Amino acid sequence: MRKVKLVEIAHARSGDKGDISNIGLIAFDQKGYEIIKEKVTAAWGKEHFGDLVKGEVIRYELPNILALNFVMHGALGGGGARSLTIAIEERRDHEIRGKGSIDNRCRSGDRAGNSFEVR
Repeated sequence: MRKVKLVEIAHARSGDKGDISNIGLIAFDQKGYEIIKEKVTAAWGKEHFGDLVKGEVIRYELPNILALNFVMHGALGGGGARSLTIAIEERRDHEIRGKGSIDNRCRSGDRAGNSFEVR
């Protein structure tokens, strides 16, 4: 097994509307899509962004374009324009650009976002 960073198998787009943040994670190929589909769950997103997301995280699968879409409610402190910080936007951009990755061995209490182990 080897560890793989998320940025090695996928790229992302993000946006927001009101207090809802949206992250699209797009795999480079079918193998990468199968990995992110298995590892990057709504629960992973909720844990990964921690208290930056107050509401529900919903994951949508888009297999025809090898993508996952995450909708995070209560994510921007009442809305991007009203929020005094843009912490979640900075963090998601930081994580998406390869500073973060996923670990299939995450345990309760561990911050999801270390690295993958793949065969």
